[in-house]
Amino acid sequence: GLPSGEFIAVSESLAGLREQHPGVTVEERVVKGQSVHAILDASTDAALIVLGTRGRGEFLGAVLGSVSQGVLHRAKAPVAVVSSRDHGASR
Repeated sequence: GLPSGEFIAVSESLAGLREQHPGVTVEERVVKGQSVHAILDASTDAALIVLGTRGRGEFLGAVLGSVSQGVLHRAKAPVAVVSSRDHGASR
């Protein structure tokens, strides 16, 4: 699963976003299973799926595939992929 420190960091970030945007429902989920399938199964009722990326580069992702690409191609809901380099950016 997600290391506890990372889960706490995500929860704290989302708490701040919930305060800034009280009209938006935000739900974080930690799920087990093959990444793409687990995300798709957990997001069947989602209005938007937001994924983080490690930013290993477009070439490597294109050759090997990635969780983000798998979700982008199969999700029913819109998908936003956010790089750690985008931290603090408004999108």
